Amino acid sequence: MSVAKPRVTEALKIQSRAVRSGCSDDALLRIRIKRAVPGRDPVVKSGATRTGRITLALPCKAGTYYAVATDYRGRTAKSKAVKLTCTPATGTPAPAPTKPGTPPANPGTPPPANGSGTVGTAEENEVVRLVNAERAKGGCKPLKHDAQLHAAAYGHSADMAAKNYFDHTSKDGRSFMDRIRAAGFTGGNAWAENIAMGQRTPAEVMKSWMNSSGHRANIMNCRYTLIGVGAAKNSKGQIYWTQDFAAR
Repeated sequence: MSVAKPRVTEALKIQSRAVRSGCSDDALLRIRIKRAVPGRDPVVKSGATRTGRITLALPCKAGTYYAVATDYRGRTAKSKAVKLTCTPATGTPAPAPTKPGTPPANPGTPPPANGSGTVGTAEENEVVRLVNAERAKGGCKPLKHDAQLHAAAYGHSADMAAKNYFDHTSKDGRSFMDRIRAAGFTGGNAWAENIAMGQRTPAEVMKSWMNSSGHRANIMNCRYTLIGVGAAKNSKGQIYWTQDFAAR
């Protein structure tokens, strides 16, 4: 059993989740989000499930929060306490999925290792080209396709495709920053992530992102210097797209 520390979503909600794994029955799992205050800490949100996984969200109010999960045997798991300021902790919200169509050729195949220094597939690099074309219109310098950011972006797209979910938070609770660091990216002073699902081509996904104010803001942020783009498809041919941005 595990419980994630509370975080602030792009919708300015405080969110936490609990997971009970390795069990075959459907016994009760309960989660409570608490606010740390002088005296007894109040429960600000609680919920329960028998499916083994539960996510809670509530309107954000600045403060220090933590989450506690309890199973049917009374065992508990407690997250770290975190101070929240009601500003988004991740990148932009994911755009609404569009109707799936015919995927580009091999969008989920990682690029072969070669001596050319090329990062990403043709489709992924077309997204980078389109991003830089838009940035040029706004007076921003082009982004370099970074191998480690690409690994993080492709890994998240492939994970979403394989496990049938669509979220900035991985099924195991990792954030996009956790994935970027796990890919070996070090340093940096600003980061963001865009995701999308169902768009058939680089042009379609870029149109979707540019029509969303939050995603567009990431693409047009002149502070960023590096990008990683990853595209992967599920068994039905639906494509998952991820962009990871960084300034270094």
